[in-house]
Amino acid sequence: MINEGSKPATEMLDQMFGSELRYLLAVSYIVLSNNQVTSRHIEREYQMPVHGWSALYAITSFPGLRSKDIQHLFPRPQNSISRVVRLLVDRDLVREEVSKTDARAKLLYATPKGTELLAEIKAKVLSRQNEMLGSLTDSEREDFLKLCRKIAADPSLHRSETM
Repeated sequence: MINEGSKPATEMLDQMFGSELRYLLAVSYIVLSNNQVTSRHIEREYQMPVHGWSALYAITSFPGLRSKDIQHLFPRPQNSISRVVRLLVDRDLVREEVSKTDARAKLLYATPKGTELLAEIKAKVLSRQNEMLGSLTDSEREDFLKLCRKIAADPSLHRSETM
């Protein structure tokens, strides 16, 4: 029971997942629950916000990425991304280079220290991913990913006429 006199959590979730808002509530529940676990760990172990490791992952995956490009991979407010990039630079996990074609653009590269830290974090995140998706078969995981990619490719994910 959550509180004395309230419905058990599973019963409340069943009711939410049976409502007319079930799809959005299901996505929100999964994302927010995972973020709570992951954020707590990243903040405690690495003294950085959770989007610090995702920015480092993006920079390592795409050397020469600009700060504003990270937002396309991990949608967050640009000021949050700028702050976390500054944190990564200050900790010598990432270095900036001025672009040869645009003096205003700073290109981002992981340092050896950043690459090493990312490898450590990535190992834990992979374990978390397996833990979180443990109730799904390999085929269900692929179906889940296929559906996520379909939703991610739809422009209505990033804009709305309703809101």
